[in-house]
Amino acid sequence: MSEGQPSEAGKPSSSLLKWALWGVAGIGVAAVVYIIAQASINPRQEMGLKSVAKGEMAKLTLSPEAGAAPVTSFLDKDGKQVRLADFKGKVVVLNVWATWCAPCILEMPTLAKLAAEYEGKPVAVVAVAIDGDRDADKAKAFIAKNAPLAFYRDPKLKLPYDLKPSTSAMPTTVIFGKDGVERGRVLGPAEWSGRDAKAVIDKVLAEG
Repeated sequence: MSEGQPSEAGKPSSSLLKWALWGVAGIGVAAVVYIIAQASINPRQEMGLKSVAKGEMAKLTLSPEAGAAPVTSFLDKDGKQVRLADFKGKVVVLNVWATWCAPCILEMPTLAKLAAEYEGKPVAVVAVAIDGDRDADKAKAFIAKNAPLAFYRDPKLKLPYDLKPSTSAMPTTVIFGKDGVERGRVLGPAEWSGRDAKAVIDKVLAEG
């Protein structure tokens, strides 16, 4: 598979665009199922982030099934086990990605900019790669180019399936409040460094 690295000119290569198209197609079924599942009236959605989820964040959704973050362990750069509960007290922007996912590669720099924007504030942007051991070094090297993001990975592919509801879309980004409860998620890539994303994060931060 293509590594999906951006070209030196800052524009995606033809190979990357091909993978991006496949990635978008792969998101389709999961996205439709998820949107249908949460299409019924959801008071938490109407009273929560949806009120500020505009532009790039317009596709942010909250399922009636959503609740506390899973207790699933994943690994940091040193192989130490980490859980989302370790970030409790912070707004967590969890991004599930992989090196073979071109849309994931394209959006990662925007997540890095989001992390830089909120440095020193109780916000953690946690990008978790689901690559296996064979591609761990490649994933680690890619994240190293997207400071200040830290490297995390889930080689057993458990985290996306332990979310409530589970997800198979790549990428999936889930926002948790300081209490560890999901506030909403975006299926597929998005621009995370713009004002639309900041409006959403600021609202979650303001919840206290």
